[in-house]
Amino acid sequence: MGKWVKPTLNTKYHIDFDWWREQNLDFRVHLSNQLCRECRQKYAEHHASELVDWVDPITGEVKRVDALWQALKSCCSTRPDYITETTPLTTAIFRVFLANDNVPLSPVELAERLKLAEPEIILRLLSKGAVYRGIKPIAA
Repeated sequence: MGKWVKPTLNTKYHIDFDWWREQNLDFRVHLSNQLCRECRQKYAEHHASELVDWVDPITGEVKRVDALWQALKSCCSTRPDYITETTPLTTAIFRVFLANDNVPLSPVELAERLKLAEPEIILRLLSKGAVYRGIKPIAA
């Protein structure tokens, strides 16, 4: 295990799936809770819809993807109510990572995307206290 380094405004964060396993939590249950009403109804039995074929609209490449995550990216995250001013900041941050395929982002980049809080507030939230939904700094 690497040496702990105090996170900064430029530290990259992501959803750490090892954290989910260590906590004995089902990531897909939490993922399904982030879906819009229509997708929640469509994927009510989310355990039966784990992988689907998806065609990348740019490259035409067919990939096997998680059905819930793909629904969230292609439908739910495009809706105006996916992240609003009343969305709790921790939920909004989690939803950003879900919508961007969990590409690592810094508090500065999260603030640019969310426009809900200053980077310093996001850093304080992510680096102080308990880990929220597996959002952790990238190991150095």
